[in-house]
Amino acid sequence: MSMALIETVNIAQKYGRQEIIKDISLKVEQGDVLALIGPTGAGKTTLLRLLDLLEVPASGCIYLDGEEVTASKRLRLRARRRMSFVLQKPVVFNMSVRDNVACGLKWRKEKESSISQRVNSALELVGMTEYSSRNARTLSGGETQLVAIARALAIAPEVLFLDEPTANLDPVSTAKIEEVLAHIIGGQKTTVVMATHDMSQGQRLAGRIGVIINGELLQTGSPTDIFSTPGDTRVAELVGVGNILGGVIANRDNELVSIEVGGGLIQAISEHSIGAEVHALIRPEDITLALHRDASSARNTFEGRITRVLPVGALVRVEIDCGFPLLAVVTRRSAQDLDLAADKGVYATFKATAVHVIKRWN
Repeated sequence: MSMALIETVNIAQKYGRQEIIKDISLKVEQGDVLALIGPTGAGKTTLLRLLDLLEVPASGCIYLDGEEVTASKRLRLRARRRMSFVLQKPVVFNMSVRDNVACGLKWRKEKESSISQRVNSALELVGMTEYSSRNARTLSGGETQLVAIARALAIAPEVLFLDEPTANLDPVSTAKIEEVLAHIIGGQKTTVVMATHDMSQGQRLAGRIGVIINGELLQTGSPTDIFSTPGDTRVAELVGVGNILGGVIANRDNELVSIEVGGGLIQAISEHSIGAEVHALIRPEDITLALHRDASSARNTFEGRITRVLPVGALVRVEIDCGFPLLAVVTRRSAQDLDLAADKGVYATFKATAVHVIKRWN
């Protein structure tokens, strides 16, 4: 049984009387890329600071390579030399880009020749070589973030922590930073733990996702696990499932069940038995809309009235009352072709396999 690189056991953190982190147990394996997703104020930054050993938890233990490092200042310092942390609003010093990137190495009293080589390769990794003699204070937000990433990488950390790496940036800078991070993740085999409130960024960059809401780690798994089979309605809401319908399993035929929801019966695939109280989760993009009943193979077709049509970017959100509320997302083109508008009658269709059934906890 291999040891996790970092492991926390039941860690909690309080500031005053306020509990910020509640009883979190988490393993980060060597080479993992873990994204912690959750709303602002959920405790993601605090958890990163605990993992980076910048703070000591109020209770619980933290292990690095199987060695407990929670309470000993000496062990924490030694462990922190193996880690780098890029802050959400990185600080750059009033000196050249090259000198900024060299900071960590100088503090570690590395040889000049080695410093120069490592700074060059870090700047190359983030595509900032031609900026090396510029004063770091004259850079844009995106460039500053790239310098901070280069500075963190120059010390060749085993673990790179990133706190909302693109939170305050424009889309072009965001794309550039994601490209650099994807390149580092692909080529460097560095273990990465990042906090982000941008779900799709977590999906694009990470192999594993941990969902933190209100200081609790509610679920960890692959992006597919989290997005298609959220284990909890709070996770489902966060990842944008859109349709979370409470109901009761009315009957079953092998693995096909009918769930009674607001007067309608939704067909789904589920292990749960008759009488079980469940939530049926359906992603809005899995629902197709038509003006006439279609003899398609999809098991679920409901007649309803549109209550609201809301354009969002290239897509249109359509809210429908079918005796229970349904939210569908269609392209603008579809919305125009079908001439979708409030109060219009439509048929909403989705497959039994598009319904994810979870036990009702609340």
